[in-house]
Parts: sequence; C-alpha cells; structure tokens
Amino acid sequence: MPILSDLRSLTSPQRNAVVASFLGWMLDAFDFFILVFVMKYVAEEFGTDIERVTIALTLTLAMRPLGALIFGYAADRFGRRPVLMVNILLYSALEFASGFAPTLTMLIILRALYGIAMGGEWGVGASLTMETIPPKTRGLVSGFLQAGYPAGYLLASLAFYLLFPLVGWRGMFMIGVLPALIVFYVRSNIDESPVFLARRQKPDRSALWRTLRRHAGLAIYTILLMTAFNFFSHGTQDLYPTFLEVQQKFSTTTVGAIAVVYNIGAIFGGITFGLLSERMGRRRAIVFAALLAIPVIPLWVYSSGPLLLALGAFLMQFAVQGAWGIIPAHLNELSPDEIRGTFPGVTYQLGNLLASANATLQAGLAEHYNGDYAFALAMVVGVVAVAVVLLAGFGVEAKGVEFGRAQDDNRSGDSSRLETGPVAPS
Repeated sequence: MPILSDLRSLTSPQRNAVVASFLGWMLDAFDFFILVFVMKYVAEEFGTDIERVTIALTLTLAMRPLGALIFGYAADRFGRRPVLMVNILLYSALEFASGFAPTLTMLIILRALYGIAMGGEWGVGASLTMETIPPKTRGLVSGFLQAGYPAGYLLASLAFYLLFPLVGWRGMFMIGVLPALIVFYVRSNIDESPVFLARRQKPDRSALWRTLRRHAGLAIYTILLMTAFNFFSHGTQDLYPTFLEVQQKFSTTTVGAIAVVYNIGAIFGGITFGLLSERMGRRRAIVFAALLAIPVIPLWVYSSGPLLLALGAFLMQFAVQGAWGIIPAHLNELSPDEIRGTFPGVTYQLGNLLASANATLQAGLAEHYNGDYAFALAMVVGVVAVAVVLLAGFGVEAKGVEFGRAQDDNRSGDSSRLETGPVAPS
C-alpha cells in the first residue's frame, strides 16, 4: 500500500521527530482538557458558578498567542529541539501547580501562565516535524500529529473516568506533571530540523517583523481562518461534558465513556482527512469535513439517551478534527521559511485569542435560555462551520511546496506558488 510504503520510507530521525511532536501535543491537550471535566467540581469547592470558572479556560486560550510568539521566536533563533524541551517542562510544572491553587483567583492566574506554555508547543513541534519529513508524507503525518490533540482529550477522558473518584479535581491536575518525561525522549532521540540547520546563520532581530509586514495579507487571512477553526473545535469540546453533566444529568462515568467515544472519532477523522488532503488538496478536504459537521448537529445535541448522543458526538468530532488534521501541514506550507517556528504557531494562537471567549459565550447563552446548553452548542457550531467552509473554500494553499528555497518569489505575492479562489469540483 502506498501509505505503508511512505511511512516505511521515513528514516529513524524522521520517525522520532513525528513521535516526539505527537506526544508533546497529546499531553499538552491532556493537561488542558482536565479542567473541562472538573469545572463543575471546581465551582462547587470555591462556591461559585460554572460561568465564572470558564474564565480560566478563556485566559488559557487568550494567553496562547504570547507563548507562540515567545517560543516560536526562540525556535527560529536557537533551534526547534531545545525550545521544545523547555516548553514541555514549563507547561508540565504549571499544570502540577494548578492542583495546589488555594483560591479560584490563583487557579485562574496559573491557568493563564499555563496558556503561555501551551501556546508554544504546537508551533515548535509542528515546524520541527514538517521540516524533517518528505513532502509526500505531510498530509498523513499532519493528520497523525493533529490527532495528538483528541488523543490528549481521550487520555483526560479516561483519567476522569478511572481516577477522578479516587483523586478529585486537584489530583487530576497533579497527574498532569507526567508530560515532563517526554523531555528525556526528545533529548536522546531527536535531531534538529534540517531546514533550520541549513539556515543556521541567525537573522537580525527585525527579521520577524519585516517578514510579517511583507506577508501581512497572508497573516491576516490565516488568523481569520484559525479564529473560525478554534471556535469550531472549542465550540464542540469545551462545554460538551458540562452539557452532558448538567442538562442531560449523566453520571461522571457516563460522561467519561461518551468522551472516550467521541475522541476516538476525532483521532480517526484527523488521520483520514489529513490523508485525503494529499489527493483532494488542503482546502477541498477542509471544506468537505466542515460541511459534514452541519447535518450531524441534531444528533449531536438533540437526540435522547447516551447511545445516540455518543454516536452524534463521534461523528461531530470525526468531522471537526478531520478538518483540523490538515492544519499542521497547511499552515507550515503557507509559512515563510525564515519564520516557520513563529508563523504557524502565532497565527494559530491569535485565532485562539479571538475565539477564547467561546466557553464563556456558550455558558452565558445557555444560562440566558434557562440552562439550554444544547441550543448554545448548536448555534455556535452551525455558524462557525459555515465560516470555515467560506474561509477555506475561497482561501489559499501551497500543497507540496519545497521548504528551504529562496523566499523572494514565495508566499503571499507569488501567484505561481499559492492556489487561490473558490474550490472547484475534483
């Protein structure tokens, strides 16, 4: 099979880079989603409501662009590998500290600091991977790499299902120190990005801003695309467990079991559509996945009973994370070589910043409609699915571009490099 032959063609350093980036993103997501499952219990301990606890989620998302800028800039100057190690150690330590928060205010501060560390991991790990592997494997590896996010959500689901009754919400955060162990793997098995090594001469300090100004139109487009994408993912993930607990009144074990099911769907979706993007193109595959989510909405939030809701959630995350599975390859292909450690992560996380109020927005909307979380979830996802279709369908892509070549004829001003305009039938 071509897929297997492509995977077998990866060298040991290339495989190690893929594995390390996948694990880093998976355990980063694991640490983030722990709060999603325990918001109800945090609110009870601190004598407040769920809407106020969602401020912690909002600030985590809002601070991620700062982390993407700091760690991305460091990765472009000092290398992807050492920066990735520092990043993983930092987010693990902050996760552990969250379990000791004496007040809700301190928890919110720690989660904001965690957001800085979380914001750096994706961009650095994705650039290391995409610069290391052959172009023909980018779609498949992109889907696999992005599947680390739902895989982390799946781990959080399992931990909540199995361990929460034993350790409580504080113990759940303390478990989040485990990702620090990945640093030993990265230090022992990962080589530096060959594209970075080829450009090792350090750019002057103004190179980042000069390059961003030169490609301002591309940066603005990418930020808008990632805003829609982040509403798409967080709009289907962050309050769904709360919807199951509060509106459906399911037990913690049922909620955990449903979360396991929909995260399995997310993993399959990311890999499937990442692979499809090699044949269909990045934009067509994104449009296909986003359109698939729309007819699933009624089954996802308005069906009755845990089995049908689990089926709807499986299909929803297959579609949402299917679209997301294309993003690591898509953003890295669009990025200028000289700032690839910075550009994908910063544009992704600025989209996160613009979408960071999602949980508070949905919780407030639900409260306004007498606790109707189903309506809040359906409304947001229906709108943003259409936004993803339009932005991707009328956007640009650079599938298969060769990394490391001269920049002057590349990126936003070069019509020979970027495919633009509405997607056409294959």
